[in-house]
Amino acid sequence: MSSRIRSWTGAPSAPRYRPPPGAVDAHCHVFGPMAQFPFSPKAKYLPEDAGPDMLFALRDHLGFARNVIVQASCHGTDNGATLHAIAQSQGRARGVAVVDPAISAAELHALDAAGIRGVRFNFLKRLVDDAPKDKFLELSRRLPAGWHVVIYFEADILAELRPFMDAIPVPLVIDHMGRPDVRQGPDGPDLRAFRALLNSRPDVWFKATCPDRLDAIKDGGRGAPWDDFAAAVAPLVADYPGRCLWGTDWPHPNMETEIPDDGLLVDMIPRIAPTPALQQALLVDNPMRLYWPEEAITPPG
Repeated sequence: MSSRIRSWTGAPSAPRYRPPPGAVDAHCHVFGPMAQFPFSPKAKYLPEDAGPDMLFALRDHLGFARNVIVQASCHGTDNGATLHAIAQSQGRARGVAVVDPAISAAELHALDAAGIRGVRFNFLKRLVDDAPKDKFLELSRRLPAGWHVVIYFEADILAELRPFMDAIPVPLVIDHMGRPDVRQGPDGPDLRAFRALLNSRPDVWFKATCPDRLDAIKDGGRGAPWDDFAAAVAPLVADYPGRCLWGTDWPHPNMETEIPDDGLLVDMIPRIAPTPALQQALLVDNPMRLYWPEEAITPPG
């Protein structure tokens, strides 16, 4: 990791689609600044700085009101950069942390007071060296009230993870729908298995995110404008309107090539959520229920 990776465009286009008032970018990250928040020695990639000023400028440019900042794997279990960004947001950001499973109750409640509302368990072997399911499960049983667990995995290990996920006693949020092969279409085996997970319990949510990763030319997809992604994901949003979230994934960790235009990512929203009601649920009501429940006005549905 001798060179640092820049994984975002410096001049994203202005999206044609304008989100509804109060829209939340519910999956994004910050990197550093490295001089203030060093990256983990175990990091699998070394990004250029992408701090809160850049994130909030992008938020405004794209027409969003709030952010949910997810701790990036390159920062390991030191959540300093994420907490710093939340503190700079004037109440317009909350977060998801990555923690050592042995974290104390006092440390968890300090994170809660700082705006964290969940923990992330990462099962991508190319990003993490160890994902101890037994320790993760024990941690999930002592999270602060109102927290959830975010899980990141690829479709080929969903069946293996099902007993672990079934045992978690708090709501689950699945990053990027468990990375299905969208070329299979909405009725392909990956999304059928994912629907079985959603049908197994009512508190499993998902992020309808990352067409740039899931429909990438390098993986045999079509690339932008990501038609395979739109065709595969729109039925999922339509069938589970009360449990879907959306986010930019900015600054697109570890995307050295095919770096997406964030304006085009926003323009995907009406393709997967074509009605105002679906857009309101996806961008406002659902993320508010999870991350700002004290302000949410829409009951679970």
